[in-house]
Amino acid sequence: MIPEEIRQDTFATWDGLDVEAAAQRLLDGMLTSPWGLTTPSVYETGRLVALVPWLTGHAERLRFLLRTQNADGSWGVQQAGYALVPTLSATEALLCELCSARTRRSASTELVKAADQGLRALFRLLGRGGAAGLPDMPAIEHITPVLIDSINRRLDGLRDRPATGMESWQESARLRAPAGFDGAVLDAVRRRLRDGGAIPEKLLHALEIAGDAAAGAPAVHPQPVGTVGASAAATAAWLGERGAQEADHPARRYLETAVSEHGGPVSVATPITNFERAWALGWLIRAGVPVAVPPALIGEMIRALGPDGAPGGAGLPADADTTSGLLYALSLAGAPQSPDVLWPYETETHFCTWQGENGQSVTTNAHALEAFGHYRELVPESGAAHRYAAAVRKSSRWLLSQQGADGSWHDRWHASPYYATACAALALGRFGGTGAKRATGRAVDWVLATQHPDGSWGHWDGTAEETAYAIHVLRLCGNGHSDETAAVDRGGAFLRSAMWLIHTPDGLPPLWHDKDLYTPLTVVRAAILGALRLTRT
Repeated sequence: MIPEEIRQDTFATWDGLDVEAAAQRLLDGMLTSPWGLTTPSVYETGRLVALVPWLTGHAERLRFLLRTQNADGSWGVQQAGYALVPTLSATEALLCELCSARTRRSASTELVKAADQGLRALFRLLGRGGAAGLPDMPAIEHITPVLIDSINRRLDGLRDRPATGMESWQESARLRAPAGFDGAVLDAVRRRLRDGGAIPEKLLHALEIAGDAAAGAPAVHPQPVGTVGASAAATAAWLGERGAQEADHPARRYLETAVSEHGGPVSVATPITNFERAWALGWLIRAGVPVAVPPALIGEMIRALGPDGAPGGAGLPADADTTSGLLYALSLAGAPQSPDVLWPYETETHFCTWQGENGQSVTTNAHALEAFGHYRELVPESGAAHRYAAAVRKSSRWLLSQQGADGSWHDRWHASPYYATACAALALGRFGGTGAKRATGRAVDWVLATQHPDGSWGHWDGTAEETAYAIHVLRLCGNGHSDETAAVDRGGAFLRSAMWLIHTPDGLPPLWHDKDLYTPLTVVRAAILGALRLTRT
């Protein structure tokens, strides 16, 4: 049963769901909330507890860490190594609070217990071997050794200045970083910052790894909105202690705005303006949801495209993924822009997310295929048409080479293969030509074979997000066979039964990769609304 306040505010008519009205409100909301909507982050919130205890919402950040701890003492998703980074951050933050002068002798039993359990969880997590079993998360190879070193130093400090309730850890063993996570890059980054030199733009998102060298680093310049690296932790590390005295500093104002979204806890990345707009608009229009795209939104999306493309949001470097997503969304909305800004990201075999990328991205190439393919259809007489055709062939070939034996795809920006499979299959099915038919058919077969008994889909448990991606694949890449229709009907029933959860952040489990897992709420809701539309076609 959908609660009445949710029914009125978000959904109503198709079995209680007005997809068109909800989609229109979602698009309009992207103008009124341009920073984007994401779930709070344990990692990022823990960093604010340690770095800026004077910032508004400190007590609520501590309460957030306490209430989000898992029963086994860890934080975050417990599968596939995803718990390591959030557990390191939360545990280090609690130790920082316990060892501070204001709480050393008066810490609550709950705080002591959480820190104790966090440490025990870390010894279990880090006792499982090297980095091979850890997920490919941004900056994980830098964050992990930094936080391990900080936790060990805080444990060493307990020997001379014990904290009530933590006596058993004074002479304990110390944490060891996974093999290969030696932090070798960190010394170079810190030296560079202390010498006044610039560091790669992509590292600004995790500037907190530089420790004291980050504070006031002269080569680091906050964006006009006050952010460094679109990250509250990075901004706090750069602002340092002066933020406590300079309430009007743009970086301080950015932090105050960031903490206001969730009343203390913060998201892992904010703003995500361009990323949110591109993905949300793309999911809705591609699924045939009739929406009136606000002209102001189109104008802002066009202006976001600079000579190097567009970043996910202010403070992040431009990247081929966001740029391609914006280009395709604008093209779908009837405002095509030249995809020439993508040429700097072209390699001999595929398109990189950014120059110097460590690894490769299936979804970046799927979005590049859509950007080139759709523009080529809309502007067939373009002087660069032959080069666009070559880019389409290149991306298609590379995507086909990345498909798994079971018919699915995996990607570095998402924990679930359903997202990568939806991106790759939809792009190939629309622009990959006849040579892609076998691959998209295999993707459809994989989706059909992996549906849960309750009608959902999911890499671990069934989720509304992954169910939406599966429905997109079946409807937009399938042949309309009876087994596909039956699977879509079951998936649609699951989505409609779960709509009250979709309205709340806790109802959409985090699956997207950043410094820890998160959910871009507007993007995921758009994909779900698109899927609901597809269940009625």
